[in-house]
Amino acid sequence: MDKKIAFIFPGQGAQYVGMGKDFYEAYSIVRETFQEADERLGFSLSQLVFEGPAEELTLTKNSQIAIYVMSIALWRVLKKEMPELKPSVCAGLSLGEYTALTASGRLSFADGIDLVRARGEYMYEAGLSRPGTMAVSLGMEPDEVAAIVGPIEGVWVANLNCPGQVVISGTAQGVAAASALLKEKGAKRVLPLDVSGAFHSGLMEEARDRLKGKIDGISLENSAIDLVMNVPGDFVEEGDIKGHMIDQVVSPVLWEKGIRKMEEKGIELFIEIGCGKTLSGMNRKIGVKGETLSIEKVKDLEMVYQGAVG
Repeated sequence: MDKKIAFIFPGQGAQYVGMGKDFYEAYSIVRETFQEADERLGFSLSQLVFEGPAEELTLTKNSQIAIYVMSIALWRVLKKEMPELKPSVCAGLSLGEYTALTASGRLSFADGIDLVRARGEYMYEAGLSRPGTMAVSLGMEPDEVAAIVGPIEGVWVANLNCPGQVVISGTAQGVAAASALLKEKGAKRVLPLDVSGAFHSGLMEEARDRLKGKIDGISLENSAIDLVMNVPGDFVEEGDIKGHMIDQVVSPVLWEKGIRKMEEKGIELFIEIGCGKTLSGMNRKIGVKGETLSIEKVKDLEMVYQGAVG
């Protein structure tokens, strides 16, 4: 295997009822992963993922843990079926960062379940106590968006995902005012996002503070696999990981910057593991030179094998 490979993992919003069902039916390791999660959580996550209802699965406290467990299950299949496929680096979008920590060997699956469940609950509760929303601005440079929304009270830049796409986050009033101003100043479109809180903004401080205690209490292993994290949008040292995990709840996600850093380090193949193909779409917009392959259905495994080994 001479290609330099990155494993990348999706975040919240990618979930849907029935995701990964074909993997669950085809591979015992997927069923075991869900059984492990169900026992640890004390409720049937597998039933919620495969049967719904969708409204319940979409709640932040459920969607985060559902995506984490599903992504780990698919990663475990890949590891078992193609043991020669080893990543040089792992990264994940927002919540996906926890999957990247587990896939790179730093965070145990059991600790990951506890942390992601807590993160989802804390963010959900912060969204109730300090309500807010998010919107995506299309067709404007990040600096322009930051300059326009900066003076508006209760609004933050939340995600820099790919060129011409900037997510803002904050109070409903603030985001509405910012959206109107962005359109007036030349944004092609500003679309509201279907979220239950103002993620990656100052309104999530309560969630960050509660999560800090949990993160401080777990142990992370060192790993030879590199890690690119959202807060710096760059490769990180082992000693900085916990601080970035804590800050990520209230900080902008510098996804595009992180992908470009991986390219600079010679990554030739990105493999997106989990639901949807959001990250593949972002890579196209970023203009990565290497290939990006997605694993969402069992049939995708063959394509990944060809792309990686061929």
